Amino acid sequence: QVQLVESGGGLVEAGASLRLSCVGSGGTFGKHAMGWFRQAPGKDREFVATISASATRTYYTDSVTGRFTISRDDAKSTVYLQMNSLKPEDTAVYYCAARMTGSFRNNHIYAGRDEYRYWGQGTQVTVSS
Repeated sequence: QVQLVESGGGLVEAGASLRLSCVGSGGTFGKHAMGWFRQAPGKDREFVATISASATRTYYTDSVTGRFTISRDDAKSTVYLQMNSLKPEDTAVYYCAARMTGSFRNNHIYAGRDEYRYWGQGTQVTVSS
């Protein structure tokens, strides 16, 4: 059982940067593929980015490609989402998610909401225009 806690959200102006963090506990963090999702008011939760357990593969939704970077530090059981050039349409609650892969070397990536078992409570990101 993995517990995830996000932090780093806030209110910023368009064009600014934020770095979200998600700390995991209660499991072997390095064997989990990790993902970031977001949910804006009145909309479904959508995929943002994912990183494999091996950290060798990443994948992003088109709207954040080139602006957001996902990374992980398994020694700290933490996954990050560096968000640059933020836009008002990035406003949402951001959630991190984990999926056990069984191996530190697993290089699969997962973009589907239903592919993740463990979720954090979310952190609010608000971008003003």
